[in-house]
Amino acid sequence: MAQDAQVSVTFYEPPADLERFFTTFYYVETEVQNDCAMTDSLHPEWAGVRIMSGSRPDCVIGDQRLSGSQCIVTGPSSLPLQFTVKNCRMWGIGLLPLGWATFVGQPADTFANSVQDAYSSDAFAQFGGLADEILQDGMGEADQLAAIHHFFRETAPRFGKEDPRILAIHSALLEPELPQVSEMATLCGINQRTLERLCRKHFGFSPKVLLRRQRFMRSLAQFVMDPSLGWIGAIDSLYFDQSHFVRDCKKFLGMPPSEYAAMDHPVIMGFMRERMRAHGSAVQTLDQPEGGQAPTS
Repeated sequence: MAQDAQVSVTFYEPPADLERFFTTFYYVETEVQNDCAMTDSLHPEWAGVRIMSGSRPDCVIGDQRLSGSQCIVTGPSSLPLQFTVKNCRMWGIGLLPLGWATFVGQPADTFANSVQDAYSSDAFAQFGGLADEILQDGMGEADQLAAIHHFFRETAPRFGKEDPRILAIHSALLEPELPQVSEMATLCGINQRTLERLCRKHFGFSPKVLLRRQRFMRSLAQFVMDPSLGWIGAIDSLYFDQSHFVRDCKKFLGMPPSEYAAMDHPVIMGFMRERMRAHGSAVQTLDQPEGGQAPTS
């Protein structure tokens, strides 16, 4: 791991006409000393596009590895994505489930827990075009952000009509006291079979996995925002006991909570705290979709 690594990040809220599709747009610069590299891991999240200049990271999720890509697309995840990087500049684009459905148009479960090079995948070739545009010589940060806005407003292909059930399901996922899939289906006003199909297609996982991931991410965000709580104080109210939480930590982070807490996280901890300060939510999966009020049955 690099010593004296510096990481700066700036978050930009999507404009009003695009906010239902995206979590945030963000610009990151990393700087390390003596040509060292720093290693960290992303927690489970929604899909994302990352456009790199400078050093290009090595990424691993599950049994998939990607190295040297200038435009990285990650599908929705239930596993950590480990990365190693040196000095780089990066634009990140967080895709909400409605954003995935609109601008990717592929079944999300096909790309769940995957990392792709946009230049070598037909499903994501449009994002390679965006990367080419914003990485032109002479473009400053403000110009690059304007180009991202223009791309999604005017250039990017859109796949089909927006399905309001995606926002309803997304809003239901954010209910903190929602332990059962049957209750989620009732809240969304659809039957469980339809809920299962829509979740896999647009969110990447079954409703059961999504609810379990939300419960864990609420706990992780609470711990990162206030480490003085310890894991016991941060555990979500829907956990039966500590062992229940430990099982989820092993599933979603690949290790027990004590091991995760003991590791150095040179990027993600500061990233989450700054995201909370600037955006009001420490992690993607806890973002409320704009306009996504779940209907009452």
